[in-house]
Amino acid sequence: MPSLKTTNPFYIRLAMVLVSLIALFYIAILGKEILSPLIFGLLFAILLLPLASFFEKRLRLPRSAASALSVLTLLASIALVLYMVGSQISSLADDWPQFKHQINISLSSLQHWISAKFHVNIHQQMNYVNTAASKLLMEGTGTSVIGATVVSLSSMLLFVVFIIIDTFFLLYYRRLIIKFLVAVFREENSITVYEVIARIQFIIRKYILGLVLEMAIVAGASCLALWILDVKYAILLGLIIGLFNVVPYIGIITAMLLAALVTFATAATAGKVLVVTGTILGIHLLDSNLLLPLIVGSKVRINALITIMAVIVGGSVWGVVGTFLAIPVVAVTKIVFDRIDSLKPWGLLLGDEKDEEQPPSLATELTTQAPTDPSPEAPSNSVP
Repeated sequence: MPSLKTTNPFYIRLAMVLVSLIALFYIAILGKEILSPLIFGLLFAILLLPLASFFEKRLRLPRSAASALSVLTLLASIALVLYMVGSQISSLADDWPQFKHQINISLSSLQHWISAKFHVNIHQQMNYVNTAASKLLMEGTGTSVIGATVVSLSSMLLFVVFIIIDTFFLLYYRRLIIKFLVAVFREENSITVYEVIARIQFIIRKYILGLVLEMAIVAGASCLALWILDVKYAILLGLIIGLFNVVPYIGIITAMLLAALVTFATAATAGKVLVVTGTILGIHLLDSNLLLPLIVGSKVRINALITIMAVIVGGSVWGVVGTFLAIPVVAVTKIVFDRIDSLKPWGLLLGDEKDEEQPPSLATELTTQAPTDPSPEAPSNSVP
């Protein structure tokens, strides 16, 4: 007699999934200050793991010294990039009077255009601006603005410090953490757990390295293109475009607007602004269709719809930090889903469909997946 397998109705399973998602997002919002630096630390620890192993095995350093030296190497690399950007920004600050003069000219032209098109004279426009400015000042005094700025800077500093601490301790206690993850599950699943951990390390490391390589190529191409166009601060704008390119879709738009603003303030011609905008857009299209699939897409195969949704959800939950962490989190989630039988359909949804010249129809795929042994009652002929 076959055994009866009881399953919950669909509406109960749907309610459980929805409640779990709501609880997950609620915990993510409440634990932002703890979880976001921890995830950043995990990504950096995975990236620095080969370097730390090299210091331990080749240089015979203790694990604490190897972990600390790896973190210091990462900080030195980031400081070098920030120094390059900062040196360019310092030269940009020298031209602030020119920027201010050009902005005043542009605002004056805009005021005359509004006055001619909408019949609102310049005096009325200034009254509107002064009224809006006074409302902003009434909502928050100067001291409150300064206090908010100080709080945000201190929060950013603490965020960076927590990332450094988490990276160090994740490197130092990595063997203990792996033993814990294996011990949590059943013994017969230990091989699967090891496989998931190894796959996550491989994918995340290759993804970050591919992202850095793509960022360097985009920054170099942007610097060269803007230098050929004789754009002032071509190196600074190229570095900004490369750095902002890390954030999918949103970063390139922000970099394009910033480059257009700087070009307009220095060149004062709309034609050159359009040329610069078109050049940056062309570099982005080449990056999205050639570099991204070749360098990064082969490491993390996530379809574009899930990528956009992940960036939007990550930004709404954790702000700018969430846009950076969205893709790695989805990649790790897909790896876990692909190794669990009940979650494989979700992993299939997150993945990217393979390009085929003539993909088979859905009916053909379902027919090939059906059992091939016909039952005695089944007819000899079958529907193709």
